[in-house]
Amino acid sequence: MQLKLDTDSYAMLSNYGEGNYTNVKEFILLGLPHAKEFAIPLFVLFSSIYMCTVVWNLLILIIIWRDPQLHTPMYFFLFNLALIDIWLSSVTVPKMAANLLEERKVISFSGCVAQLYFYHFLASTECYLYTVMAYDRYAAICHPLHYTKIMNKRFCLQMAAGTWLTGFIHSLIHTILTFRLPYCRSNLIQYFFCDIPPILKLACSSTYLNEVVITIDIGIVCITCFLLILVSYGHIILAILKISTAEGRRRTFSTCVSHITVVILLLGPVSVIYARPQTVQSMDGAFGVFNSMAPPMLNPIIYTLRNKEVKSAIKKLRSRNVT
Repeated sequence: MQLKLDTDSYAMLSNYGEGNYTNVKEFILLGLPHAKEFAIPLFVLFSSIYMCTVVWNLLILIIIWRDPQLHTPMYFFLFNLALIDIWLSSVTVPKMAANLLEERKVISFSGCVAQLYFYHFLASTECYLYTVMAYDRYAAICHPLHYTKIMNKRFCLQMAAGTWLTGFIHSLIHTILTFRLPYCRSNLIQYFFCDIPPILKLACSSTYLNEVVITIDIGIVCITCFLLILVSYGHIILAILKISTAEGRRRTFSTCVSHITVVILLLGPVSVIYARPQTVQSMDGAFGVFNSMAPPMLNPIIYTLRNKEVKSAIKKLRSRNVT
């Protein structure tokens, strides 16, 4: 049935001809390879991860919003991170889970544009936010006496707004460059959501400009963010080595390793997928799924739920609800 559908769809698009590019009104997402055999287990798994992600991040938003003691620069940025993670998961995971149970995995042209735009907008914003958060930790640990002066309210708002604005512009550029191209070869996207590399394979004109922009832009973003984060944590580690107590060094080292792990989980798959925009391999689907679900689910655990201040705020919130 699926083979017949895909073949018919391909023939339908092929008949449009070179002059009727605007007739492409929908795409078919072929999803993950061999997912049909495990549709129900994968649906349960993806749905569970998505619900955990939303619930945990909503909990972080409520706790930070309601507890005045958490109205600090670090938790202000964590509030932004939780907000991004909810939206980022919602852009891809629900559609991917629903398609596991659908025979015809269709997404409209406008829906495809929106999905691609918001995915890159939120993912790039999160990348920039990681960098800002690393700088915040650097200022707190390496310059504790000047921390409140460095990370004042105005500066924090400017940094947060800068991450959102830069992500907005970054995604807008890639979305415009992607959908300015004519599409006439097929409407079959060999992926589980609308992303740049699999869509470029369907273009009937040269994608050289897109490939150059992707390689340079996304490559520079990933490398720059990662290097800035490493520099920040390098200074932090040097400061940690000066801590007199072994327990203090161990606890702070553990936090640094956890934060860098999250950054690698986000930037690692991105580097693999976008390093070769015109070559979509089967492993890219696994990397893409992991990148869409793992960081948003793990961020609340690594950044906040293990934190004593957050645990205390949760207890306060629970006691208020009981009374």
